[in-house]
Amino acid sequence: MSSLQVRDLPENIYYQLQKNARAEHRSLAQEAVVVLARGLKVSASNRDRREKLLEMISLSDIQGSAAAKQINPVDLVREDRER
Repeated sequence: MSSLQVRDLPENIYYQLQKNARAEHRSLAQEAVVVLARGLKVSASNRDRREKLLEMISLSDIQGSAAAKQINPVDLVREDRER
């Protein structure tokens, strides 16, 4: 996981972040990630990211394409065994 170091953070922001972290029973770093994710309108949750990815996969054209339906896994296994 990547890391981030913030220099010259104004004290009022630091203390508010610290206060929010205590109230939410999070570390300062965890609270900073949550606040950044909210500000960027992205999910910090791995579960949410997985659900969105699975939704994108299920809606993709690859599964419904004619080329994907023509591939027979049995033929692929036989071809591999004959090598």
